Amino acid sequence: MDSVKNGGGGGGGGGGLWRVLYVILLGQLVSFSMALMSFNSSLSANLGVNAPFTLAFFAYLALTLVFGSIFLYRRQKLHISWYWYLLLAFIDVQGNFLVNKAYQFSSITSVTILDCWTVVWVIILTWLFLGTKYSIWQFFGAALCVSGLCLVLLSDSGVGGGGGSNPILGDVIVIAGTCFFAFSNVGEEFCVKRAGRVEVITMFALFGLLVSMLEIAIFERKSLEVVSWSPEVILTFAGFGLAGFSFSSLTPVVLQASGATLFNLSLLTADMWAVVIRVFLYHQKVDWLYYVSFLFVGIGLVIYSKTEKPSNELPKLENGDPDQPYQLIPGEAIRV
Repeated sequence: MDSVKNGGGGGGGGGGLWRVLYVILLGQLVSFSMALMSFNSSLSANLGVNAPFTLAFFAYLALTLVFGSIFLYRRQKLHISWYWYLLLAFIDVQGNFLVNKAYQFSSITSVTILDCWTVVWVIILTWLFLGTKYSIWQFFGAALCVSGLCLVLLSDSGVGGGGGSNPILGDVIVIAGTCFFAFSNVGEEFCVKRAGRVEVITMFALFGLLVSMLEIAIFERKSLEVVSWSPEVILTFAGFGLAGFSFSSLTPVVLQASGATLFNLSLLTADMWAVVIRVFLYHQKVDWLYYVSFLFVGIGLVIYSKTEKPSNELPKLENGDPDQPYQLIPGEAIRV
C-alpha cells in the first residue's frame, strides 16, 4: 500500500515467484487454521455449548502466555499506544463472538461461505483509510477467487450444506461479524507494519484476554453453569484454542508480507478445508465442483499476488530483525 514504501525493486522473476508461493502457502496455513476453528466451534454448538466468548478466551490465553513471555524477555517498549490495541482487541472479540454465535443458528457451510463478505469490507476500508490502490488485475484475481467461492456454494449444497435452527438470523450475525473482522484485519495490518509482530500479537492477545474475561463474567456465567463437561466438550475448547493460536500467530506474518486484502482472499479456501475435514472425519463425498473451485481460487490468488505492487512489502531492516518496525522515511508519519 502507498503508505508503506521501500527503496528497492521486487527482485528478480525467480524471487518474485518464490515470494508469491511463500505468501500463498502462509495464507493457506492460516486458512486451514480458520477451518479448524470453524469445525471446533460448530462441534461445540452441536454439543449444546453456548459459550462463544469462552471459546475465544483460550486462544487469547495461549497467545498471551507465549508471545507475552517473548515480549517481556526482549524488554521492548511499545511503538503504538496501548489504547489502540485495546480498541483493536475489543473489535476482534466482538467479531469472534458474532461468528461463533452464528453456529447456534446456522451450519458450518453457511458461516464459512458468508465469511467472504470480509473481503469486500477490507477492500473498501484499505482504499478509504490506508490509501491502497488496486490494479485491474488485482480486481480480476479477487473476482476469480469469489467466483471459485460461488462454486463452493454449489458444491456444498450437496455435501451437507444448509440447515440450522434459524439460518436467516445466523446469516445476519455472520455478516455483522465480518464487519468487525474487516476493521480488525485492517487495524492489525496498520499496526504490524509499524510495530512488529511480537508487540502486536502480545498486546492484541492481552487485551483480547481481558475483554473476553469481562464479557464472560457479564454474559456467559449462566451458560457455563449448565454445560455438561465431557471429554468431547473439553477437546472442542482445546482444539479451538490451538487453532486460534495458530491462526493469530500466522495472521501478522501474512499481513506484513502482503496486506489485509490478500489475507482475506486466502481465507476464502477455509470453506474448502472445512469440507476436507468433514470428508476425512465423516467420510462424505466431495462434488467435482469443489476441485474446480479450488483451482479458481488458487489461480485468483496467484494473479492477485503476482500483480501486487512492491510498495506493499516491508523494507529490509539493517539489523535483520523482521519483528522490529521499519524506519520511516522523511515525511512519512504514523497517525496513532
